[in-house]
Amino acid sequence: MTQRTVRIAVNGVTGRMGYRQHLVRSLLALRDQGGLDLGDGEVLFPEPVLVGRRAPALRAIAERHGIPHWTTDLDAVLADDGVEVYFDAQATSARVPALRRAIAAGKHVYTEKPTAPDLASALELARLADAAGIRHGVVQDKIFLPGLLKLKRLVDGGFFGDVLSVRGEFGYWVFEGDWQEAQRPSWNYRSEDGGGITLDMFPHWAYVLDDLFGRATSVYAHATTHVPQRWDERGKPYPATADDAVYAVFQLAGGAVAQINSSWAVRVMRDELVEFQVDGTHGSAVAGLRRCRAQHRSATPKPVWNPDLPAGASFRDQWQEIPDNQEYENGFKAQWELFLRHVARGTPYHWDLLAGARGVQLAELGLRSSTEGRRVEVPELAL
Repeated sequence: MTQRTVRIAVNGVTGRMGYRQHLVRSLLALRDQGGLDLGDGEVLFPEPVLVGRRAPALRAIAERHGIPHWTTDLDAVLADDGVEVYFDAQATSARVPALRRAIAAGKHVYTEKPTAPDLASALELARLADAAGIRHGVVQDKIFLPGLLKLKRLVDGGFFGDVLSVRGEFGYWVFEGDWQEAQRPSWNYRSEDGGGITLDMFPHWAYVLDDLFGRATSVYAHATTHVPQRWDERGKPYPATADDAVYAVFQLAGGAVAQINSSWAVRVMRDELVEFQVDGTHGSAVAGLRRCRAQHRSATPKPVWNPDLPAGASFRDQWQEIPDNQEYENGFKAQWELFLRHVARGTPYHWDLLAGARGVQLAELGLRSSTEGRRVEVPELAL
């Protein structure tokens, strides 16, 4: 076995997702397992270079994990020919200019979503990357999680027959920040800083629907701000100008209908923070991030609605647990491995910047639908 080191500039590592999911649970996990075996006698060893604006925080992370290289100078990193890959986990408002610079420097780019705050910028990034001849990818983590992988197994096996509908519930209560600290950064609730749950979550729903059930061809959405005032990281009150909930109906190619509610102002009465129920002519399933349960038509009970009597059955007990049948990696790490194989060997990879632009498109059209109070068509995108 020969070892090849790939140096990766990780920008935004002081944030929650950049640090926990991408650095610790993905790149450092790959390092700890001895690298990524490419299967042809070569092992790819990721070497992160930490990039950010706060030197003390970067230094602390570097020392905690034994990472020798960190900097606040993005231009210097991009000018370093030894750095092959640029990864972006910054706030949305800072992403486009950084990605432009990385593409211009000839780096392969991998980025969190949304790739941009608007469709025009997202498409520009995709065109620039293709013109530069670099490899590019967008984090689309949820389809790599155990619950949705089990759901895909059912889809691919023809379990549902004709899929009729998809119903999704996502969200949890994000504390306002006055009497309990908020779980999310304050910029998420300011539209002027790129915040808003539609822009945050519709890029997820775009690829989940597309990969599992069919492309969204239209959207009808209602976005709102339920909590108009929040408190920031310094304890100062500020007006919440971004939407914190959005309720949407999507028409899918093939005829199915998807209804997905997303909210940071809802309390959880589900088994997981996100759940999807899929109903088809031959069976139904409910999938979260880890679990998936199904009910085939041959095992479907015949309930009789009688409002004068209590329910005589436990409906949850009538569903069958879908077994793991395999060991599941962290979803972020699994996609990192696919992207690094794509960089090293050119293996097929379709979650690129154009796929990221489709997510931004759906968010932009969802917000337009909410503003105009009507259903909006979702045209197919091409460069």
